[in-house]
Amino acid sequence: MVRGVLSSDHLVEAPASAVWSAYSGLELPRLITELLSDVLGVAEVVQGDGGVGTVIRVTSVPGSAGPGDFIDVYTKVDDEARVKEKETVEGGFRALGFSLYRMRFEVMEKGESAAVIRSTVEYEVEDEEKAKLVSMKPLELIAEAVGKFVVEKRNM
Repeated sequence: MVRGVLSSDHLVEAPASAVWSAYSGLELPRLITELLSDVLGVAEVVQGDGGVGTVIRVTSVPGSAGPGDFIDVYTKVDDEARVKEKETVEGGFRALGFSLYRMRFEVMEKGESAAVIRSTVEYEVEDEEKAKLVSMKPLELIAEAVGKFVVEKRNM
């Protein structure tokens, strides 16, 4: 069994509360679809209000190099700590043989007018070769796009 954790940080020149508002609730799937549908696909809320138990279906861009379409469930949403976790429960990396594929988003204050988005992937898979398929690139694209969106929104 191969277990792994990958993480990356992205600095945003906006208060952590403004950045978290883009990651919390149902805002994140909406922004992924609005800002990144041509790269990451479409994120659709199947059920839920953005809290624990919310189900999101992601339809990948046809012909993209990712793991394909998948369904995620929010397993943790902590507004106080500004942490959201979701796990793939169907398709995507699960269809490739992963027993766990979890994404975590943390928004941390960095002074009054800046924040860091820490994106993390945790995974478990039997096949060591398949572990090499895990990439931070999609979560880095999300952090970059959401950060840019929040900064532009604040400057309007």
